[in-house]
Amino acid sequence: MKIGILGGIGPEATAEFYSKLIIELQNRGLIKNNESYPQILINSIPAPELIGDNCSENNLDIYLAGLEQLDAFKPDFIVMVCNTIHLFYDLFKMRIKTPIIDLREEIKNLIFNKNVIIFGTPLTINKLYPLKDKLKKIEIAQLSDAIFNFNKGFNKELQIKIVKELAEKYKDYTIVLGCTEIALMLKESCFNVINTIDVLVDATIRKIS
Repeated sequence: MKIGILGGIGPEATAEFYSKLIIELQNRGLIKNNESYPQILINSIPAPELIGDNCSENNLDIYLAGLEQLDAFKPDFIVMVCNTIHLFYDLFKMRIKTPIIDLREEIKNLIFNKNVIIFGTPLTINKLYPLKDKLKKIEIAQLSDAIFNFNKGFNKELQIKIVKELAEKYKDYTIVLGCTEIALMLKESCFNVINTIDVLVDATIRKIS
């Protein structure tokens, strides 16, 4: 089994996904020896952060190029370690031959009949996972700034504090960590969350088991 990972969006989240995937393969008893691990190809691309309200086609060029590069290695499937980019899943699916895990479908199954709120970029909150209950516009802007600053390594503890304080306001909800950077920032939290990195790990293992 050969897995392609489109990462670098951001790179720490990609490293977290890779590490969790390996540990979960071990925890589920799927590794008998080193030859049991799947071949994993990581293409960590320096793509633009999609933290605005819109995304132009020019912003997608590097994502498409990254997927096409992975496609050339003929993996069995590809995982995109990013929430927002799944808004363009159908476009990507038409451009490459390799199947791509659809995070949208995975999340849809998990949030059915739950009282949920999405923490993520404006595009993720308003278009990718559209729900009745949403963060306020100023709160979405705070999250976007925290994602941007965390990803570039600027005052990371402050960004974590900002996100945790916002999560405290919505502690009565199941919080979907709809950005892989937010999943990193809240990974040590005690809130009721759906961690999208964990969702991608689980979906990956189901495909290779």
